[in-house]
Amino acid sequence: MMRKYAARLGTSPRGEEASAERKRRGHNLFEAAAAYVTARALDDQDGVDEASSWVSPEALSFGVGELASRAVVALARERSMTPRAVARDLLGLPAD
Repeated sequence: MMRKYAARLGTSPRGEEASAERKRRGHNLFEAAAAYVTARALDDQDGVDEASSWVSPEALSFGVGELASRAVVALARERSMTPRAVARDLLGLPAD
């Protein structure tokens, strides 16, 4: 009964299989997106290549888009601006 309970939680009674399972599972798409964007900002091609290998191109694209959306919203709140105005400013586009 205890083994079944531990298996449902994703851990063993000793806790060893859980960490091994995490290592096999790898990075999630948000970790990959954060590493990818950071490497791009630092002009680190090795970092870009490594982060790109963690997930599929589609997943990386989704993660980068989600990161961009969250960053624009956070900056808009910080600057007391609309997300649209912040996005246009970051891209160097004229204000509406």
